[in-house]
Amino acid sequence: MWPKISQNYSPNFNISKRTKKNIKFIIIHYTGMKNESSAINRLCNIKSKVSAHYFIKKNGSVLNLVPPLYEAWHAGKSSWKGIKSLNRHSIGIEIQNSGHYNKYENFAQKQIISTKKLLKHLIQKYKINFNNILGHSDIAPDRKKDPGEKFPWKELSKYKLSKWHNLDEKKLKRKRLILLNSNEEGIFLKNLKKIGYPRILQKKHNIKKIFLIKAFQRRFRQMLINGIPDQECLIISKNLLKS
Repeated sequence: MWPKISQNYSPNFNISKRTKKNIKFIIIHYTGMKNESSAINRLCNIKSKVSAHYFIKKNGSVLNLVPPLYEAWHAGKSSWKGIKSLNRHSIGIEIQNSGHYNKYENFAQKQIISTKKLLKHLIQKYKINFNNILGHSDIAPDRKKDPGEKFPWKELSKYKLSKWHNLDEKKLKRKRLILLNSNEEGIFLKNLKKIGYPRILQKKHNIKKIFLIKAFQRRFRQMLINGIPDQECLIISKNLLKS
């Protein structure tokens, strides 16, 4: 059953049309704004120069802001598997949530139900690989935290709507906080690049490296976001590359 979608068009998109084949990714965001109407107004205000293709309200209602065959302005400076400027190749979904800099509440169940329906619809219509369903923090780890550690990536993976590991989490937790040696950390950072994350040199850009690790943890190890790679993180990264 497809979600019911209402139209609320935004002027913030590139006027040149793209083909279905150019759409390879879906990027999930939260608004980071306390007020839902203010978030919609911002996404539809020509002066803001930001937008998304879809907006999911607290009550689960879905708005179409920009037609998917046009490039919306949601990803900004971004990279995944060497592809830069993800706006050109993606559909952006904004979910109302006040975000980390406010109170960062749990996503409403109605929002998650609508997200599942919308993702199923878009995957089928545009033939998008579920491995390419990403969070904003995945593609811009040094700038963004959304949709964050409260977004249910694991639940979505059960419906083949996102990537997740297939490890026993009770056994996995025993490896938490066991630090990596320098060689293992190097392997972990290389694994992140193979998964798709931007490359960070191990001995340079230490702050960016912490942001990168936190982005990985927000996505795949949501119980502890500390920016410190440990055995649990390493094992997860290896498993993701196998699947």
